[in-house]
Amino acid sequence: MPLVPTGDIISEAAHGVGAFNVVLLEQLEAVLAGAEEANTPVIVQISENAVAYRGALGPLAAAAHEAIASVSVPVALHLDHATGTELIKEAVDRGFTSVMYDGAHLPWEENVARTQEMSRWCHTRGVWIEAELGAIGGKDGAHTPGVRTDPDEAARFVADTGVDALAVAVGSSHQMTRRTALLDLALIRRLRAAVPVPLVLHGSSGVADGDLTAAVRAGMRKINIATHLNTVFSAAAHTRLTAQPPTVDPRAYLRPAREAMAQEVARLLRLLAHAPEAEREHDGAHG
Repeated sequence: MPLVPTGDIISEAAHGVGAFNVVLLEQLEAVLAGAEEANTPVIVQISENAVAYRGALGPLAAAAHEAIASVSVPVALHLDHATGTELIKEAVDRGFTSVMYDGAHLPWEENVARTQEMSRWCHTRGVWIEAELGAIGGKDGAHTPGVRTDPDEAARFVADTGVDALAVAVGSSHQMTRRTALLDLALIRRLRAAVPVPLVLHGSSGVADGDLTAAVRAGMRKINIATHLNTVFSAAAHTRLTAQPPTVDPRAYLRPAREAMAQEVARLLRLLAHAPEAEREHDGAHG
């Protein structure tokens, strides 16, 4: 199936949409296999950090296009956490359906001005753009987990920049390897009421299943997950290598890693898809 616009996947979903980061070809294959197993649309994400690791955007982007064309579920391709405008422009030229411009580290006025400029540029090319306000804790050590996004500031930021989605700080933190984050659900509801575009939860790897579904019910729409899937992938590879230390063929440990990650992608997509049902059950139980 050809790439689907990111905005279409998010606007047509009545639940949280999984957005999963990939660095390796095997991880890309795992995300797509998991989406097909769950029969659920998915957003494949390539981050600025992943591009830095690989040395260029082109090879992984080309692999993504080729792999996505062979699956039967709707898939969007998103550039995640880009701080440089040139990388954003390259991603758009390479057919990405959405980008995230991350100016959260900048002073308010500069963040607004640069985000507005990128928003206009993307919109003239039909590309959906996400931004961030109230820095998410833990990103490269630059922010503290206690930061929270103010709803009034968020509404003003969206109005001034024209972005299509907003990542907000509500208690999650990037690069968490334990799922112990405590989300501020009341703040999510306030943000949902104040902000007219979809809300994005970054740092979702540190959020337990029950809190993920609660966040979706409170108003989160796009759920970004990277570290948790890396953990699943790496654990499966480690188990295989520990069981058979002489292993030299990378396929012997990358295959189970890919399969384990695919199963977790499918599970997470089903979890997010059923979040609204949990809300209806809760409402019914209280009359």
